[in-house]
Amino acid sequence: MGNFKPQVTYMTRGSIHDYNVDRYRVTSPYKTERFNTYAELKKALRERILHEHIGEDLVFVTRSRRGTWGEYYEKWDLVNGKPTIVKKGWQ
Repeated sequence: MGNFKPQVTYMTRGSIHDYNVDRYRVTSPYKTERFNTYAELKKALRERILHEHIGEDLVFVTRSRRGTWGEYYEKWDLVNGKPTIVKKGWQ
């Protein structure tokens, strides 16, 4: 498996609304965004995504890691106002 772009999956009020009214054939209440680099993703988490996220599930990040094989995941949440990885592992 080659390297792939990191992506994040989370839920917002807008994504739930689009799902409930069946707008644009939306099949999930979650929003998924892909980033060119992990650094860009972390910046977006800190500035926007963790503040927009609602719901009981955590923000879910999948990515590849340089020099290793496979797909890694991280679950992020705001802990004392700071973006923190709550759980991580390999899929």
